[in-house]
Amino acid sequence: MIARRLAASLALACLAAGCSAPTEPAPAPAASAVKLTPKVLEDRPHDAAAFTQGLELVDGVLYEGTGLVGQSEIRATDPTTGAVKQRSALPAEFFGEGITVVGDRIWQITWQDGVAIERDRGNFAERRRVEYQGEGWGLCFDDGGRRLVMSDGTDKLTFRDPDTFEPRGEVRVAGEDGPVTRLNELECVDGAVYANVWQTDQIVRIDPASGRLTGVADLSALFPREQRAGADVLNGIANVPGTDEFLVTGKLWPKMFRIRFDG
Repeated sequence: MIARRLAASLALACLAAGCSAPTEPAPAPAASAVKLTPKVLEDRPHDAAAFTQGLELVDGVLYEGTGLVGQSEIRATDPTTGAVKQRSALPAEFFGEGITVVGDRIWQITWQDGVAIERDRGNFAERRRVEYQGEGWGLCFDDGGRRLVMSDGTDKLTFRDPDTFEPRGEVRVAGEDGPVTRLNELECVDGAVYANVWQTDQIVRIDPASGRLTGVADLSALFPREQRAGADVLNGIANVPGTDEFLVTGKLWPKMFRIRFDG
């Protein structure tokens, strides 16, 4: 039953996103963008059943949002062992996407349901729901700018009020060769936004003030595709607070990697 539900959810996601057609290459990053070379410091366990959509490390707890209809949830995990300490399922009809921590709250968005859920960080209890237009993909909290940054699968990043979730503005992300689309899971770090590019092994660094690409990293060597039987794409990036290190993983990956970007 679980296998059939997973297959159906994946098929629905692919049908809606058009991934049954041959994958188009991601737009090339700006020639002026810095090449970020990932250096693997450690590999750690990750739940291979987790369809990772959002990842964030706060106060020693790794918060993870997962997707798929009927299987979406939010989790608090041990960042070293991957053990799940706490979890809360989304309503069965929701397809979970990105998450971010704002103080004692967590925002969790949904893919095509147009609903953001505000939760209590301590026990994951739902505080309220807020509706928004369009799709929800990634989400992060820009503490310095006191705003949320949200992606929708296009080249657009939308800025939102961290208390009301109301939109405050937007920026289009582009390199020298044009728009950079399929921006997915996000991480806000020191005024920059890091984004997974869906269906690729790329993570890009973005200046949210201008939308300009400032860095690009190829993570294909971390978990080679020929070893990914049963696994999906790279997705999930969490900064290790107070350091230049990140935890990265993917949908249904059995591993998580602690890395540093050189460059």
